[in-house]
Amino acid sequence: MRCEWFVILWRSFGYSGFLKTYHYRIITSNSQIPFTWISRVQSLHKTLAFYFSSQRNRFSTMPEIDMNKIDPELYSPPSQVRGMTKLDRTAFKKTVTIPVLKVRKEMVNKLVRSLKKVLLQRPGIKRVIDDPKDEGNKLVMLDPHKIVSDDSFEESERLLLKELNVNPQISSYSLELAYENFKTEEILRAVLPEGQDVTSGFSRIGHIAHLNLRDHQLPFKQLIGQVIIDKNQGITSVVNKVNTIDSIYRNFQMEVLSGEENMITKVRENNYTYEFDFSKVYWNPRLSTEHNRITELLKPGDVLFDVFAGVGPFAIPVAKKDCMVFANDLNPESHKWLFHNCKLNKVDQKVKIFNLDGKDFLQGPVREELMKLARQPSKERKPSVHIVMNLPAMAIELLSTFHSLLDGQSKSRELLPIVHCYSFSKADDPTKDVQQRAEALLGASLKGCSSVHLVRNVAPNKEMICITFQVPASVLYENQPINQEEQYLKPEILEGPPFKRQRTGKASLEGQSQNGSQT
Repeated sequence: MRCEWFVILWRSFGYSGFLKTYHYRIITSNSQIPFTWISRVQSLHKTLAFYFSSQRNRFSTMPEIDMNKIDPELYSPPSQVRGMTKLDRTAFKKTVTIPVLKVRKEMVNKLVRSLKKVLLQRPGIKRVIDDPKDEGNKLVMLDPHKIVSDDSFEESERLLLKELNVNPQISSYSLELAYENFKTEEILRAVLPEGQDVTSGFSRIGHIAHLNLRDHQLPFKQLIGQVIIDKNQGITSVVNKVNTIDSIYRNFQMEVLSGEENMITKVRENNYTYEFDFSKVYWNPRLSTEHNRITELLKPGDVLFDVFAGVGPFAIPVAKKDCMVFANDLNPESHKWLFHNCKLNKVDQKVKIFNLDGKDFLQGPVREELMKLARQPSKERKPSVHIVMNLPAMAIELLSTFHSLLDGQSKSRELLPIVHCYSFSKADDPTKDVQQRAEALLGASLKGCSSVHLVRNVAPNKEMICITFQVPASVLYENQPINQEEQYLKPEILEGPPFKRQRTGKASLEGQSQNGSQT
């Protein structure tokens, strides 16, 4: 026998306050209940529902909010702001109807703490106001998308209302919203052409908000900039990138959309402080996790060569680990701020700074330091040597520089540098693409001695990849015979601590990336 139970809840709203539960069942078996009985029960259900709805309305001081009339665009600014290009804050006034509870003053604090999930959440709106009809009461504003009647409360919330002797009857209240009460995305969605993408996200660099606006957003750029300043405390300048990073100094032209022109800013990343002129150097706050990932790979006493050091996000944390760092950048502004930040973070005694082209840095200071390390007595511990090449647009092309870099020196299996080289890839299989390009430039296989790490998705079908490998001895000492066992260090030296991987649509990277990262 199969049963289905139906429960009719009979609540007395105006009088006794008790709850009655009636059960009926439809039995499916050889014996059939007459269809007319079922029809009468269903009719009774509807009659009771109608009756108690009438009772609720009878005892309501204000009309009950109708669930079917809840406006999905309740928090959308007025339609007349559509197409606005010069911000007029006064045009955003709008009146909406929301549910409220009447509560005695002495009960308000306890009630508000317990009903957080269903309270109104609007910027700049007080959730508790005076009751204009009763000085002893307060009105507690509720979220109209969660509460439409007293039946909307969960059982635990109903018990609380009963404990505090609060009538669960919902009343409606006319609330006036203004510009200050709308969120950034709500304002921009109402202003920009209907159906167009809305950009409310940005990169924050100290007091600067950095946008990458699309063509259809450009007519509204000043308004967008001002809204972001208004809605984000501490943002005093909004800029838009107006070209790609195609200069040899890795900076880009930018336009100040709103706020002050001051581009000298200060940021904190991984507990270190960096100051720089954002208009003249490269800085990407999305690389914070990647900077930390590489830093964790080095141990005290190791050596780092940072070929494209920027203002120091790799060099400074590594130097703090009591490592020796050689940091280089061709951009004179980056060189200046790198020097400044090393002093600011008290690592200037551990970082040697250069202002050279990347290839010249590898063939000059890097080669010289490796030779010095090779001449150290064999009993002394040889430090692990890491070379970071973070210039994804072209760093991989410099891998050919490692050919015969240490020719003429006694080969040392302990001094084969570990390279972390960054590159962009638009291939269907970015892992395979980057490894094949690296092998072609080195003229040697990296099978078994490399790992490929997804840094981040830069754009649709464009990934930023870091390939980490140990430079083969046959590349560094090209004119000397190399035994197979002298060719590489153990593969595990390339692996670092696990990091959370950034979500990506590239399924092939899921299995092939050694370590994941969200940057």
